Amino acid sequence: MRLSAETADRLPAAVARGDYDRQEQRAGIVHLGIGAFHRAHQATYTDLAMAAGDRNWAITGVSLRSQQVRDQLAPQSCLYTVTERQARGLAIRLIQAVTNVIVAPESPGRVSAALALPETRIVTLTVTEKGYAQGAKAGAPVAGANPRSIYDYLAQAVIARHDAGLAPLTLISCDNLSNNGGVLRQRLGEHLDTLSPSHRRWFERTWACPATMVDRIVPATTATDLDSAESMLRLRDEGAVITEPYSQWVIEDRFAGDRPRWDLAGAAFVDDVVPFETAKLRMLNGAHSALAYLGLARGHAFVHEAIADPAIGPLIGRLMRDEAAPTIRTSPGQDLNRYADLLLARFRNPALPHRLIQIAADGSQKIGARWLATLADNRAAGRSSPTILRAIAAWVLFVRGDRQAVDDPNAKMMAQTWTRANPDGVVNEFLGPSGMFGEDLALSRDERAEVRNLLP
Repeated sequence: MRLSAETADRLPAAVARGDYDRQEQRAGIVHLGIGAFHRAHQATYTDLAMAAGDRNWAITGVSLRSQQVRDQLAPQSCLYTVTERQARGLAIRLIQAVTNVIVAPESPGRVSAALALPETRIVTLTVTEKGYAQGAKAGAPVAGANPRSIYDYLAQAVIARHDAGLAPLTLISCDNLSNNGGVLRQRLGEHLDTLSPSHRRWFERTWACPATMVDRIVPATTATDLDSAESMLRLRDEGAVITEPYSQWVIEDRFAGDRPRWDLAGAAFVDDVVPFETAKLRMLNGAHSALAYLGLARGHAFVHEAIADPAIGPLIGRLMRDEAAPTIRTSPGQDLNRYADLLLARFRNPALPHRLIQIAADGSQKIGARWLATLADNRAAGRSSPTILRAIAAWVLFVRGDRQAVDDPNAKMMAQTWTRANPDGVVNEFLGPSGMFGEDLALSRDERAEVRNLLP
C-alpha cells in the first residue's frame, strides 16, 4: 500500500509528524529544483516551523528537468518521509510541507503562475552550481516563450509582480556556491537588463537575495533504501529520503517580506554568512571532493570507505586543519578545530553510504571554490597546500574518463584535451593562467609542476 493522505494514519507511532492541517496551508514558498537535498533540508525546516505554529508556508516544488520527483510524490499527496541514519539507530519524520510538484518542461505556465501568486513570498533554489551559469544572459522574450533557465522564470516573476502591483519576493539560493545570493542577484539583474531596465531597477531596489550556507549529507536514495523504508513504515514511500542527523542552515537576515521561523528548527539568521560559507566550502566540500577523486582512484565507492583508508584519511585531516582552516576569517565563537572533528565523525558514519561518484559530478564547477581559492590564499600567505595539489592531480586523472563516465558540463572538452595533449599540456590548459579557472585561480608554475609530477 502506498503512502498518501488517506493512508498516513497507518504509519507507526514512532514516525514523528507535525500537528497542523496541511489542507489549510497556502503555498508561501516556491522551490526551484526539488530533489532529495531540498526534501531533507529546506522542506524539513519548513515542516518543523509549521509544526511550531507558523502558517501558510507550504511549498510548491518545481522540477526543472525530469518527471521523477513528481511521479514519486503526486500519488502520495506529496507526502514523504525523511529517515536520519546513524550507527546507533534512526529517526523517521513524515514531511507534510510540500503540497504540489510542477514539472517545468511540461507546464512552464504553471511555474510562472505560481511565482506570480500574491501569497508567494519566498523562492528557494537548489539547482547546483552549474544552474547559475545556464542562460544568465539568454534574453528570452517574456511573452509567448518557453523559459529556458532559472533566470527566465525569475525575470518573468519580477515583471509580472511589478505590473500587477504585487509585493517583491525573497530569493534564497541554497546551493554550494560562494556568495550564492550575490551571484543570483547579479545574474538575474543582468538578465532583466536584456528585457526591461526599469524592472531591473525595481528588482534591485525591493527584492532580496540573502546569502546562505546549507549543510546536510543526503545520498541518492537507492532501491534498497526504499525497500528498507517500506519494511519500517508498513507503507510504500517512493519519495523517501535518507540522510544524517546533522543539519545546518545559516541565512543572511535580509528579507523582502516576512519569513518562516526556520530558527525554531535550528536555522541561524546572521548578519554575515561568509565565515560559515567559507568554512563549509573549503573544509567540508573541499574534503568531500578530495575524498571522491582520491577514493575512486583507489577503488572505493563510499565516503566512509575512503576516510578509513590509511592512505587517504590523514590527508583529509591535514587538508581541513592545515590548509583550509588558516584561510578562513572566523566569526566569534566559530571553532574550526571542533568543526573538523565533527566533519571527520560524519564522514566515518557507515550507516549513511554516500557514493563518491555522486560527489565527483560537476567537478569543474566546484573545485574553484573548494580548492583553488584556498590554494591561492595560502600561496599569497607563503604557505603550501600539498594535499590540495594531490587532490587536484587525482581530479585531472579522473576527468580523462579511464575508469568511469565523467558527469560534468565540461566533460567532452576535458576528454578532448587529454586526447590531443601530453600531461604537461593538460595541466597547463586546465590550471594555467589561460586555463579553465582564469588567471586569479590559476596554479603557479611550481604548483603545476608538482601536479604534473603526481600524474603517472
